[in-house]
Order: sequence, then C-alpha cells, then structure tokens
Amino acid sequence: MFAKTGQLWYILIDFLLDNKNNIPIRRKEYVISTQDFRVNETIRIPEVRVIDHKGDNLGVISTQEALRIAREAELDLVEVSPNANPPVCRVMDFGKFLYERTKKEKEARKAQTKIEIKEIRLRPKTNEHHRSFKTRDARRWLEDGMKVRVTVRFRGREITYPELALEDLKEIAEELSDISVIEQIPSVEGRTMSMLLSPNVKKIVKKKPAAVPEAVAAGNVPAGVVADDLDSEEDEDDGDFEE
Repeated sequence: MFAKTGQLWYILIDFLLDNKNNIPIRRKEYVISTQDFRVNETIRIPEVRVIDHKGDNLGVISTQEALRIAREAELDLVEVSPNANPPVCRVMDFGKFLYERTKKEKEARKAQTKIEIKEIRLRPKTNEHHRSFKTRDARRWLEDGMKVRVTVRFRGREITYPELALEDLKEIAEELSDISVIEQIPSVEGRTMSMLLSPNVKKIVKKKPAAVPEAVAAGNVPAGVVADDLDSEEDEDDGDFEE
C-alpha cells in the first residue's frame, strides 16, 4: 500500500520510542478465564500444597493423596496457584465456584459505565486553525468522560506520506496529554489512520459550576428559561467541522 515497504512500521516504532514528551499510553490488561484452571486428573504434578474445604492447610502431599481427600469429601481438587512451588490446590465444589465467579463477572459488567466514543476527522494537510477547532471539541468530550477517536483520511497519493498524518496525531496526543491517555496507538485501516484517546480521570479537573445570573438569583427570571437560553447558545457554538 505504501511506496516504501515497511515504512509505516518504522514510523510507528519511532512514535513509541521517541516519546520525548512522555505521552501516556495505556497498556492492555489480560484476564485469565475461569476455564483455565486444572481440575482433578488434569493435575499431573507429583506433589501439591493442599487447602481443604474447611480452609485448613494440609501441607505438601502427593497429588494422588490430595485426589483421595477430594473424593472422600465428594468435592473437586482445583489448582488455584500454578506458579507456586509446589503449586497450591484447594478442595472445593468446582461447579459452584464457576457459577459464582461467572455471576460476579456479569454483575461487574453491568456495573461498568458505558463510555461513548466520539470522533474527529482530519486530512494530512489540515491547517492549524481548523485543527484547533477539532482539538477543542476533543478536549470537551474527554473532560465529559468520553473517549475520542482521531482519524486522518487519505486521498489519492496522500497515502504514500503516512508520516504527515502520524505527525498530526502525535501533536494532538501531546496537546491533550494533560487530560488523556493513548488507548490505541496509531494504526492504518484502508485509507485511514486513527488512534483512540481515553480520558485520564486522575488529571481531569472538575468543571466549576456555572455562575447563576443575578436576575435568576433575585427571582425575577425563572431558572429554567435562562438554562434553556444558555443551552441554545452552546448548541450554536458546537459546530461540525468535518471535511
């Protein structure tokens, strides 16, 4: 796709390594599934440390002896700490454990706040004045707790100069680094290059409450009327500057 093979990879590596302004980049976290536990006969290590169903530490015993204890209790032997030396196993009802674990995961997902993703679109040669409007919108959305996808769309031969688009993305990330982190580093899909910014909750300063007009404070004008007027003024300022 690009004129020079591997050109984009060198540019992205430079983006990560030459991070002089320490733009915060979020690293992915991986969660181990509940299906990854070794249970009963799938535990093939000769000796394990066992905790029984009452919570008592039985010490290091052979795996066969641990399986016998689990069978006598009509429960399962589950490896809960495979990286320990020796590995730690617990006698428990594995089916009940999976059910409770899955239930907690579902409740946690329901409790998570759905974050809206906004998008600003640029061209590789977007002038600084036009880009400042886009950045202003991105800052407002990030302060409201939304994620922002910054997309640069290529036309014609512009795609042979990805370094121009990457430089724009880097400058935007630096400008918004005081309230955001890079969740997805710049990547190319088709004829677009994009990155995803997430709000940095620790750095975002809470907005000050808007001043109440004197007329409202005096009770001469209904607060709802003034609020509607203010909202209409803000809507007029929020223009769509997509090209």
